[in-house]
Amino acid sequence: MTDTMRVRFWGVRGSFPTPNAATRRYGGNTPCVEVRCGSHLIIFDAGTGIRQLGVSLLNEGALDADIMFSETRFDHMCGLPFFAPGYNSKHNFRAWAGHDTTLGSVQAALTTMMTSPLFPIPLSYIGGLKSYHDFIAGESFEPRAGITVRTASLDHPYGATGYRVEHGGRSLCYISGTQHRPGAPNKAILRLIEGADAVIYDSFYADAEYAANDGGHSTWEEGVRLCRAARARRMIAFEHNPAHDDAYLDGVQRAIGQALPGSIVAAEGVMLDV
Repeated sequence: MTDTMRVRFWGVRGSFPTPNAATRRYGGNTPCVEVRCGSHLIIFDAGTGIRQLGVSLLNEGALDADIMFSETRFDHMCGLPFFAPGYNSKHNFRAWAGHDTTLGSVQAALTTMMTSPLFPIPLSYIGGLKSYHDFIAGESFEPRAGITVRTASLDHPYGATGYRVEHGGRSLCYISGTQHRPGAPNKAILRLIEGADAVIYDSFYADAEYAANDGGHSTWEEGVRLCRAARARRMIAFEHNPAHDDAYLDGVQRAIGQALPGSIVAAEGVMLDV
């Protein structure tokens, strides 16, 4: 395994898919992010973007990979039934989640989604998904030697988990599904993203349209404030509002580049080295 860490975005939209002419450049699929720590594959969330990721993986050999869910709401897992490699038992996929365990396990959530009449094929048919791992947000673990995953509980009414992946001296944070209270930075997030090389952050809103405790989303400006306070190197605005078209996100790109140089707005297909 090499020390490289590379990210590719397959789904960047929040709440529900918005594939149309006005969102063509940034993308309309719901959350799915591919992370390669050397040769090891980590997938964050299984929104509709995971279908195309699956297509890209079909020519690879047997995969040993981890799927880490930030939350188990529908937009973050509804693409799993259309993830073609999942149906091939030669692969070894592990599902992880640290949401509020009073709501049930990650396996239970996926089973419910893939139950008739919601979906005609049961979860048991995804033969490549070999194991399910529930943890308490705030715990750390090593999915593979040389890779450390730290986690934190996010401010979400139904439970959500933030992740920090460390490999080869690099660090990437994935903060999807969080809200905030203006003027009161989330201390758990600050600790998680401290000194990170890159932070993927829930930017569903702008400050001007944000209502505190909105139900599970934050703003790109809050992400910038958190990154500055934690001395994170750059931020990637993510989980875009379905109402925000390409022209709107172009404006966010200009603003975020000025506010925190090197930062970008996530777009489907974009790859970057951490």
